[in-house]
Amino acid sequence: MPSHLIGKAWLAGEGTPLESIDPATGQVVWQGRHATPAEVDAAVFAARAAFEPWATRPEPDRIAIVERFAELLKQERTSSDPTGLPLLISRETGKPRWEALAEIDSMANKIPVSIKAQHDRRSPSAAELPSDKPATRYKPHGVVAVFGPFNFPGHLPNGHIVPALIAGNTVVFKPSELTPGVAARTAELWQAAGLPPGVLNLVQGARDTGQALAAHPGIDGLFFTGSVAAGVALNKLLADRPGVIVALEMGGNNPLVAWDVADGRLDAAALIVAQSAYATAGQRCSCARRLIVEFGPRGQMLLDRVLALIPRLRIGPHTADPEPFMGPLIRPAAADRALAAQQHLLDLGAVPIRPMTRLPLAASPLTDAQSAFVSPGLIDVTHVPNVPDEEIFAPLLQAIRVPTFEAAIAAASATAFGLCAALISSDPRLYETFYARVRAGVVNFNRSTTGASSALPFGGVGLSGNHRPSAAMAADYCSYPVASIEAVDITGPDKPPLGVSPP
Repeated sequence: MPSHLIGKAWLAGEGTPLESIDPATGQVVWQGRHATPAEVDAAVFAARAAFEPWATRPEPDRIAIVERFAELLKQERTSSDPTGLPLLISRETGKPRWEALAEIDSMANKIPVSIKAQHDRRSPSAAELPSDKPATRYKPHGVVAVFGPFNFPGHLPNGHIVPALIAGNTVVFKPSELTPGVAARTAELWQAAGLPPGVLNLVQGARDTGQALAAHPGIDGLFFTGSVAAGVALNKLLADRPGVIVALEMGGNNPLVAWDVADGRLDAAALIVAQSAYATAGQRCSCARRLIVEFGPRGQMLLDRVLALIPRLRIGPHTADPEPFMGPLIRPAAADRALAAQQHLLDLGAVPIRPMTRLPLAASPLTDAQSAFVSPGLIDVTHVPNVPDEEIFAPLLQAIRVPTFEAAIAAASATAFGLCAALISSDPRLYETFYARVRAGVVNFNRSTTGASSALPFGGVGLSGNHRPSAAMAADYCSYPVASIEAVDITGPDKPPLGVSPP
């Protein structure tokens, strides 16, 4: 099947074979080829050729195409076709259908947020040239490379692509090699919306394709969502090219603190904990990795409720009825890595409250040892020295018991990441201290760490990002400001410059 969209043509490609696998069944979902360096070069060339016509096209025309894309997403939401986005997202990621539909909703909801953000940064418009007064306007960068992750293969790259297109950029999109089918279907919808050839180009592939695109001299920007290792590598690759705008979102080792929770709110608090830690099988960059609670009975009561809740979380394939809360990890190898990371913590002295385990498969060509399904895990690392500060991308929650709220803040802050943090408490005064002291780009109160809105910025500090938050603030890195002092008439300065004699 066609792999790459370059200009107006879908190409089978000349690289090595590439396929995506349903992690719940092991069945092949999509087949194609990795992009070669020559194909990456052709995609960048096509984007460059399309840039000036797209950037100079009236903004209302660009927005009209983007709004048609949103309408197509809403229509796609009802599709039961195996090649439609709902089933493709579920089959390539393992997500339940309800979560796939929520992702499509997030994609469509991104459109009005991005349009508003672009309008807020445009004062006055280029149509008012010259303005006869000082003005700040914004210009697109040019050709931007967008790197997408596997966990939200539609929503997260969409969060870069939409504001980039509205601002007048052209795009070369390299999705995760684990979810190529979702990317291809999304590109087809952009074509159906009327996007001109070359404005959005798609190159499929893994690390080599990404390196060829990131190192290409023809790109003006790189927008990335993914692991810290890949993000840091891309940042180093572009360190000697300050003219390339780089926006990185790289995950987190997120703390969730529960303190002074009233007895009547413990069940609700446990639900917030479960949502924070186990949503999307723990494969969200915003998932809570560390639960910090009080020493003694109150902290234990919350842990007991979380422990009682874990068996009630339905786990299964997206075809299960009733629908599961969570599906598998993205690959059996991801389950291997997560279980090895848990074992390392246990070897260091962590106490297993309910350890994460590999779950058998009900009906699949895979053996149980190849299963990507794991159970939600809860382990106590309170007395473990030097707990690794890392993002374990799986449904594993590490409990930490501390004696004071001051110690809780210290434990929450003991990370080089800084994406999300949250406090659950019946005392709003504690949130004032928590908010002031915890360093993160998303700080929530009595809500899950995974709670985020496209109408707000989304990003982090430290190893979580490079101070270019996305969502509502993506417009800030999709264009650059141009300051102008203008006059309609040629009147000259108000008085002669120093050293010039009068006539």
